Amino acid sequence: QVQLVESGGGLVQAGGSLRLSCAASGDTFSSYAMGWFRQAPGKERDVVAAISRSVGRRYYADSVKGRFTISRDNAKNTMFLQMNTLKPEDTAVYYCAAAYKPYSPSSYHTRGSEYDYWGQGTQVTVSS
Repeated sequence: QVQLVESGGGLVQAGGSLRLSCAASGDTFSSYAMGWFRQAPGKERDVVAAISRSVGRRYYADSVKGRFTISRDNAKNTMFLQMNTLKPEDTAVYYCAAAYKPYSPSSYHTRGSEYDYWGQGTQVTVSS
């Protein structure tokens, strides 16, 4: 079992940047593949980016490719999402998620159903 806490959200102008953090506790962080999801009002929760346990394979949604960077520091039990060139359509609640994959160090996951644990979310608002 792992507990996840997101931080770093806030209000920024279009074109600005934010760095989200996800702090994990309760279990070995390196046993989990990780992902960032977001959900805007009236919209479905969808994957933003995902990263494997330790190899560093990454996935990005087309809408954020080239602007966002996902990373993790297993020694610090933390995952990050660097968001640059933010757009109003990036406005959403961003969620950190963990998938227990003890036998799959090189896989990332893009569906919410593949994840076992979720953080409480952090609000990101981008003004036009």
